[in-house]
Amino acid sequence: MSAALLRAAQSTGIGMTLLPVLYQHSGFGNQAPETHQRRFVHDQTAFLALWDQLFDLCHAEGAKLGVAPHSLRAVNPDDLRSMLSHVFAADAAAPVHIHVSEQQKEVDDSLAWSGKRPVQWLLDNFDVDACWCLIHATHMDDREYQQAAASGAVIGLCPTTEANLGDGIFDFRQWQRVRGTWGIGSDSHIAVNAAEELLQLEYSQRLRFQQRNICCDEAEPDVAIYLYRQALLGSAKASGRRIAGIARGEQTDFVELDAGHPQLDGLSAEYVLSTHIFASSRQSTIKNVWTRGIQRDISRLSTVNKVTCIRQKIIAALEQESS
Repeated sequence: MSAALLRAAQSTGIGMTLLPVLYQHSGFGNQAPETHQRRFVHDQTAFLALWDQLFDLCHAEGAKLGVAPHSLRAVNPDDLRSMLSHVFAADAAAPVHIHVSEQQKEVDDSLAWSGKRPVQWLLDNFDVDACWCLIHATHMDDREYQQAAASGAVIGLCPTTEANLGDGIFDFRQWQRVRGTWGIGSDSHIAVNAAEELLQLEYSQRLRFQQRNICCDEAEPDVAIYLYRQALLGSAKASGRRIAGIARGEQTDFVELDAGHPQLDGLSAEYVLSTHIFASSRQSTIKNVWTRGIQRDISRLSTVNKVTCIRQKIIAALEQESS
């Protein structure tokens, strides 16, 4: 599976940070996995053997290899420690992504298991630093916000997934106050669209605080520009790759929006990004994509949209006929 992903990334030009997932248990205290979880459970020894095989393969494909211990509830603490020792011995800058404080139940279960909240337990027991990406981190207290930011870790926000699963709303203002770094991801892939994640992030904060224009600051009052730039910096850091924009030393990845699109036509440059994120279908306004300075073929995007549209029409016709 990993080899197939690497080949797909190579053929399409997608920059790849491969994060094999270690999953062992169904809950804190080494609870046995449930039947439906067994298909993705890894033995520690077999997992490290897989990681070693992938290390050379990723290097050959120009990809970055990290690791994703699924969560504190799903990985034995001793195995987590030995796994990280093994990984960092090969690459001291390997990205580490872990789900933490995703749901209130996880916080409650962690308190029952260890007497500490998940983020606090992680910070107290591991050397969390800028290599780490704490996925979700939705339910943190004031101390956790301060210490997580001080560690240099990135918070990996997945707003469409968090909304879809009803997990809760991350306190963006609190993370701003402690000058924390954040990035955008797609956990359950309920949506795979960076602009849609940014829209969901801003709108969730507006609902939380009952105000408008939350994700911005005095230095950058434009919400769309602030969101895009901050997400770019944090996401690049979490990926362990040099993709933080068009600058010396960074990989040349960028997207061109279609100035002739009905949603963008006639707009001055300052309004284009805001319209792309908040007022368009987000994917249809993308005209061209470059990765590693090479323009990529995105014709399949329009083909997929057409196929989806045709499929929806067929289903609607069949439903109407049956009724």
